[in-house]
Amino acid sequence: MAGRGWVVLALLGVVQLLRLPLAAPQSFIGINYGDVADNLPPPSSTARLLQSTTISKVRLYGTDPAVVSAFAGTGISLLLGATNGDIANLASSPAAAAAWVAAHIPASSPAVSTVSVGNEVLFADASLASQLVPAMQNLYNALPPNSSIKVSTVHAMDVLASSDPPSSGAFKPELDTALDPVLAFLSKTGSPFLINPYPYFAYLSDPRPETLAFCLFQPNAGRPDAGSGLTYTNMFDAMVDAVRAALDAKGYKDVEIVVAETGWPHKGDPDEAGATAENAHAFVSGLVSHLRSLAGTPRVPGKSVDTYIFAVYDEDLKPGKGSERYFGLFQTSLTEAYPTGLVRNGTAALGPAMAPAQAPTSVQPAPALPKPGQQPQVGVTLQ
Repeated sequence: MAGRGWVVLALLGVVQLLRLPLAAPQSFIGINYGDVADNLPPPSSTARLLQSTTISKVRLYGTDPAVVSAFAGTGISLLLGATNGDIANLASSPAAAAAWVAAHIPASSPAVSTVSVGNEVLFADASLASQLVPAMQNLYNALPPNSSIKVSTVHAMDVLASSDPPSSGAFKPELDTALDPVLAFLSKTGSPFLINPYPYFAYLSDPRPETLAFCLFQPNAGRPDAGSGLTYTNMFDAMVDAVRAALDAKGYKDVEIVVAETGWPHKGDPDEAGATAENAHAFVSGLVSHLRSLAGTPRVPGKSVDTYIFAVYDEDLKPGKGSERYFGLFQTSLTEAYPTGLVRNGTAALGPAMAPAQAPTSVQPAPALPKPGQQPQVGVTLQ
C-alpha cells in the first residue's frame, strides 16, 4: 500500500505540472502594448486584464508614466522603449542618459527587464545608426549599480541577407559598419538581440496552402535544411534559427535572441487573404502551445525563446495596410478577440464590467470564428 501511495502522489505531481501552464505566468511569454489608437481602456484596466492571463512581461514603445505606474505591484515586468527620437539626446552626453534613467526607470516596481533604444533604427532612420551604440552605452552606464536591466535595440528581419534555409542565415554586409558595434555591445553587456519575425509576412510573399500550414503551426510535411541536416515544422522556428545562424557566423554564440514582436492580424484589406480571425487564432494558440512545450527550435532545442506577441489591442489609428490595425488579441471590452490560450484556467478575461475610457454606445458580442477556409464577409467587423 505504501508503494501505491507513492505512485499516487507522483501521478498527482505530474498532473499539477501539466496544469501549471494554464494558471501560472510563464517567463517566456510577453505581449506588446501599442497605443496608436483613440479608443483604448485606461492603463489600469489593461494591467488588470493582463493579470488575468499567463503573460509575465509587457513591451512598451515609450515610457508613459500612467502606463508604467499601472503595472506597479502586478508582478509583470516591462521592456521599456526609448524612442528613435530619444537617440540623439542619449548619445549626446552621459548626463542626458542619466536624466532619462532618473525620469523613466521606476525605483522599485514595476520591474524593468530591458530598455530598447529605438525600434528598427537601421531601417527607420539610417542617420541615427552612428549614434545608436553611443546612446546605448550612455544609458547602460547610467543605470544604478548592480542593475540587472539589459540595454538593447530592436531589429527588423530585413537585417538578414539570407534566411532560407535557416542555416544560411547571414546579416547584410552593408550593415556591418552599424551592426558590428551593436553586436559587440550586446556581447559585452550580456544583453539580448531583439528581433521582429513575422511568419504572416512570409506567407504573404508565398501564399500557398502548404506555406500557410507551415506558418500556422499546423500539420505539414516539414522543410529539411540540407545545410544543417535539421527539419523545420514551422516558420517561427525557421526565422529564429536564421537569426541564430547569423549571430553564430559573426562569432556571437553568447548573445541570446529575444523575439520583440510577432503576431498575426485577424482582419485586413480585401487583398490580404491571410488576415482572418481563424488564422490569427491558429497562429497565436499554436505559438503559445509551442513555447509552453519547451521544445525550443531545431538549432537550439530544449529552451523556449522569450517572445512578445503583438499586440494587446487593435490600433485604429495606425497607417498602412488594413492588417496593421488588427493585430489585437483582446477587444477594448477586455475580452478575447479570439481564443488565445493565454487566459488563466480558460476563463474569458475580465469581460465588459471594466469599460473602456471611451466606451461605445453598445457593446457588440464577439463574432464567431470563420469556418476553415472561409473569409470574413465584407462589412462584418471583427473586433
